[in-house]
Amino acid sequence: MEAKSVDTIPSGDDWQYEPKWDGFRCLAFCDGVENFLQSKAGQPLARYFPDVVDALLRLTAKKFVIDGELVIEVDRRLSFDELQLRLHPAESRVQKLAAAHPATLILFDLLVNETGMSLVNMPFSERRRTLEKFAKQNLKRDRTIRLSPATTSLAQANRWLAKVGGNLDGIIAKRLDASYASGERTAMVKVKNIRTADCVVAGFRYASGAKVIGSLLLGLYDEAGLLHHVGFTSAFKTSDRRALTKKFEALRKPPGFTGNAPGGPSRWSSERTGEWEPVEPKIVVEVTYDHFTGGRFRHGTKIVRWRSDKVPRQCTLDQVAHREGRAIALL
Repeated sequence: MEAKSVDTIPSGDDWQYEPKWDGFRCLAFCDGVENFLQSKAGQPLARYFPDVVDALLRLTAKKFVIDGELVIEVDRRLSFDELQLRLHPAESRVQKLAAAHPATLILFDLLVNETGMSLVNMPFSERRRTLEKFAKQNLKRDRTIRLSPATTSLAQANRWLAKVGGNLDGIIAKRLDASYASGERTAMVKVKNIRTADCVVAGFRYASGAKVIGSLLLGLYDEAGLLHHVGFTSAFKTSDRRALTKKFEALRKPPGFTGNAPGGPSRWSSERTGEWEPVEPKIVVEVTYDHFTGGRFRHGTKIVRWRSDKVPRQCTLDQVAHREGRAIALL
């Protein structure tokens, strides 16, 4: 299941609320012999989180499929940077990182139970009750795997939202009557205190009078699979520009954008709008923004982090579509 971004927490008896953890979404498949960890984009994760794999093998239950979030705590705060460091090709490096800062898998859904029965067509309320029973029987001794708290109280959800930052990334609301719809955004929403979007870097511009990157051009996919230019970011350190230049020059490849491209009619066009270099759309970056109007971020965005855990095709316009065209009444 995927979460659709909304501005406010939905209310009513049909919803359950959970904290949105600042980590990697993870599916764990356990068959009694080995455990397979997979990102929501289908990327294998087990080799990067051997500590979690070992913890799953220690559970009493041996066969199950669970959905959760991988997190790493450093100095009592969750560190997304430490998660990114785990995605390293050297096994010795991964083992060293795991020993220094062990990971935790926070569970929030059970898709297949210990008997091998699929629960995906059950209402979420039943899956949650089954998950809580699973947690009570299996998670008593090992704190590497934990159950995510949940509530049907809107007041509690708002208290969680007020604490966003550090460990919490926002609030997730799930419909209690919904089955598990893989890849769909129909039964789960997320609310953040700041506006963010995961974008694909599909081009760049050189800085004026220099052969170093001045800005990165951002894109989002539509339902037809076309990649549209939606804005730019130039909020990176001067000391990082040369490394970024080398990285993206190596990815230069047309067309970059397959939908609306820089240089099209826009109130933001300038003389330099057409001067850009297309790159292969392989890099994902999370950015903050203020307004999204006319199919673009109104102003330059600010980089939050690089998202090596996300597949570019997951970066779609529905992240910002609900922001489009919102009017403010004049008094």
